[in-house]
Parts: sequence; structure tokens; C-alpha cells
Amino acid sequence: MANLQSFERAEYQQVKSDLHRKILDRLDLEKLGKTSGDSARDEVLVVIRNAVNSEVVPLSFAERERLSREILDEIFGLGPLEPLLKDHTISDILVNCFDRVYIERAGKLELTGLSFKDNSHLMQIIERIVSRVGRRVDESSPMVDARLADGSRVNAIIPPLAIDGPCLSIRRFGREPVTARQMIENHTLTEPMLELLSAMVKGRLNILISGGTGAGKTTLLNVLSGYIPNSDRIVTIEDAAELQLKQEHIVRLETRPPNIEGKGAVRQRELVINSLRMRPDRIVVGEVRGEEAFDMLQAMNTGHEGSLTTVHANSPRDALARVENMVSMANLNIPERAVRHQIAAALHAVIQIARLSDGTRKVITISELAGMDGDMPVMHDIFEFDRTGIDDSGKVRGTFRATGIHPEFADRLATAGARLRPALFEAKAEV
Repeated sequence: MANLQSFERAEYQQVKSDLHRKILDRLDLEKLGKTSGDSARDEVLVVIRNAVNSEVVPLSFAERERLSREILDEIFGLGPLEPLLKDHTISDILVNCFDRVYIERAGKLELTGLSFKDNSHLMQIIERIVSRVGRRVDESSPMVDARLADGSRVNAIIPPLAIDGPCLSIRRFGREPVTARQMIENHTLTEPMLELLSAMVKGRLNILISGGTGAGKTTLLNVLSGYIPNSDRIVTIEDAAELQLKQEHIVRLETRPPNIEGKGAVRQRELVINSLRMRPDRIVVGEVRGEEAFDMLQAMNTGHEGSLTTVHANSPRDALARVENMVSMANLNIPERAVRHQIAAALHAVIQIARLSDGTRKVITISELAGMDGDMPVMHDIFEFDRTGIDDSGKVRGTFRATGIHPEFADRLATAGARLRPALFEAKAEV
């Protein structure tokens, strides 16, 4: 839009809006609904091009073609967002207001030249997104989580909560999940670290993945879940479905928001409790955020070993404190010491992942929970990433290294058939 020389942005948007209305009047929408997706798009594109070419507007051929594509996106897709969604190098799309659209690429934010016509136009796109997954957004429910067809996570917040107009955030997920090999090539972790993590999953250890927003917790959870044997029955529980597990024996559950009367909500805790009646071998909770943490710990302690979950926290210690706080939200009046004992008994390891200042993602620590020392859980770091500074190009420098500590769960893994090499834990640094 910013590149158009013949029209100011407002005039261009007005032309597009007028043409959009005229074209909708000409289309037989009922007939289109029965036509296959590609055929319908081709038919409509012909109608659009004819309509654009018949207009007396000072636009070049390239500008007319762009206008035709944008109107097509308005009818079949998500309007100005469509070209961004087709760019797989973009990891986040952030719409601060109708004329301020940012993207994140390679860990860096940049402003795009894209724009919606106005707040009403942006609101139409938001409603189109959330309605596709059976959710709603309006003044009585001004915040919503949803997902796109490719699994990308969507959050929208509208007035009166959003002061400057509707706000939209899209966390992208690639068509193909990130693989373990790609994580190694991206220096998110090392071969020895992956060897340990894969053995921990195969050996049915309960693992908590901790990290900040955008650190890559869900990506790492997807990678680790790939090591769950096909013979295991898995139940996944999420607020908005985004996990991409490849196993055959899997049941996917998703929370439900309240209806327009404020009733009918199904929370994660209810799904975790229900999952226990579904004979799961493993339970995978996309992210623990509240009182369901108690039921998750109960499941880990009562025969559902090998379960995985994530939590927002900046360090392994913070992660345990957050889980403790979330258990207290269940209002069960359990003594603090008993909660910590339960956490130490349920969890075997905490993996801390972070997005660094240069946009790269690293597994900062792999820590073992080794029982209690008085009232506090004992934690040992097995692998860690040592940051040594920043180079001239702004890249974070550092090395991954084993701390030399041999984990207590190594014997447990050996009995489960996942024997680890003693050399794996020798204190040494790797770039």
C-alpha cells in the first residue's frame, strides 16, 4: 500500500471497498459455497479482474492486479493478513491498530506497510477468524483465543478493553513442525542434550518445560512428544489446540469458553480430570495456567508417568514456585510443605528454554529434581548454556556444557531400556 504512488492510502482503500461491495452483489454466494475451493477462487478472480478493469481509476496494470488479489483475499481469506500468512519466514503478526501492522522475522520486529481500511474492517477479520473455531468476540466477551487452520495461535482483544481499537496477535506455526535435527542446526540445543531428552521421554519421566513468552516451549514440547512410542495412548489438553503430535493413538481435547449467557465454559481442570477416565498412558497439557496444576501432579503421581507440560517462568526455580502457586488456586488447603513434596515426587526434570536478545532460542538448562532438602525441592543442573557476551553483529556468544553431575534418574532410565552413556555427563563445553 505504501508503494502506491497514484493514490493516497485512504483513497485506495475506498476504491477497494466500493469494488468489494459491487463484486459481492454480482456473485452467487450460494452457488460458490457448493463449488470446490480452487474453482471458486478462479471464478471469482475473473469477476474481480473484469470489475477492476471496468473502473475508471488511475492505476497501473500491476496495481490493478494487486487490487484484484486483495479483494479476492477479502472474500476468501483474511484480507491484508493473507500475504503475511503465506510468508513462512514470519513468526509473529502483531496488529496494534488498523493501520499499524508489525511482524517478527528472525527474532526482530519490523513495521509493515500493510493496513486495514478502518477499525470496522479489522473487526470483520477478527470475527471471521474466531467464528471458524466456534468462538465469539464482542463487548460482553472482549478477549478471545483462537487458532487458524494451520494451527497458528490467535489472540484478539477489542474495545472497551483495547483503547485504540481492536488488537490482534498471531503466533505462527509452520506447516511442518520443527524437527529435532533443525533444533540442533539452529543451535537451540546439542546432540548430547537431545540424546538425554529423548531418553527421558522414552523412559517415561515427567517433564516440565519452562520459559517466557515466545521462547519456544510449544515447539520443544512438539519435538519431545515425537519420542513417545506409537503404542502409548496419549491425551492432549490445550486452551487453543496447537500441538502437532504424529502418533496414531491420540485424543485431542480443547477448552471451551462460556456462551453468550456466560454458561457452558469447560476449563482445563475439568478436561484433565476427565482425561483420567479415558485410560491414557500419557497426558500432555499444552500449558498449565491455573488450578489444573494440582490434577496434573495427581495424574503424574498415580500411574500416568511420562507426561509432559509447559509453564511460563524465567528459571527452573521460578517454574516450581509457579506450579506451587497454581496448586494453591485450587483452594484445597494443602500445607505448603505437602505441595512441595508432591511437586518433587511428580516431576523428574525441568527444561528451561529462552529467547535471547538476538532472537535465537536456546535450551538454557536441563535440571533434575532429586527429592527434598528440608522444605525445599533439590535441583541439579545437568546441562546448561553459558553466555559469555555479545559479538560485533549483536549475536549472543556462549557454549553448551555438561555440568558433570550424573542424574539420579539414570538408573530408572536404564531399567526402562533407555540406558545413557556415562560419557554423556562428563563436564565439557560445546559451541
